[in-house]
Amino acid sequence: MNWWEVLLRLGLATLVGCVIGMERERKHRPAGMRTHVLVCVGAATVAVLESLMLADTQLLNGVSDVTTGVALSRGRLSAQVISGIGFLGAGTIFMSHKKIAGLTTAASLWCVGCLGLAIGMGYYGLGAAGCAVVLLTLTAMQRLIHASVVKQMEVVFVEQQPTMAYIGKVFSESGIRVLDVDMHVKKGKGEKQVYTHLYTLDIPYRVDYAELLTRLASHESVQSIRTLNQGM
Repeated sequence: MNWWEVLLRLGLATLVGCVIGMERERKHRPAGMRTHVLVCVGAATVAVLESLMLADTQLLNGVSDVTTGVALSRGRLSAQVISGIGFLGAGTIFMSHKKIAGLTTAASLWCVGCLGLAIGMGYYGLGAAGCAVVLLTLTAMQRLIHASVVKQMEVVFVEQQPTMAYIGKVFSESGIRVLDVDMHVKKGKGEKQVYTHLYTLDIPYRVDYAELLTRLASHESVQSIRTLNQGM
């Protein structure tokens, strides 16, 4: 293997990791561009190392007969890379407000490591195709395959009964299912009770979330609304 081919493989691995990492970074995920580039280049380096080791072994034994002499089991280093990436992936998974987040980023890290191995071994077409599929999955699949989204919304309000009735009506008209509600009450100004409800909502894809917030905020008793998680 020539030096320029080694540089080509590492350069392509850098490009693939950069492209996929930028998509994750744009969505403010735990692992961004630099993490994906490092994983992809590291995996490509291991794959190039295995290819060089195989070439050296063939030279030692003679290309015509590799059944005798020095033996090399190809794939052991690559297998360790694939399993070892799980350590990084686990670091991007966390639980917030009873919801697990970071699974997609962990999966993209594992995929980018596998793509690095493919590029490092010289399978450029496979690496490019894999990169395209990963990007399609991360960017376009959610738009093509419509699914409901689970969000957590915190609503602070006064006048419990009429406000809760209004919130329930808005949710019902929008086809939103309330999966869970956490409630908190405290004293406000003028001895008024201030209610804080944390809703876990199953929101259909057709619902305009910005419009939903506007409708809820238009009620005179609602003091504030905020979203505590941003989906995947």
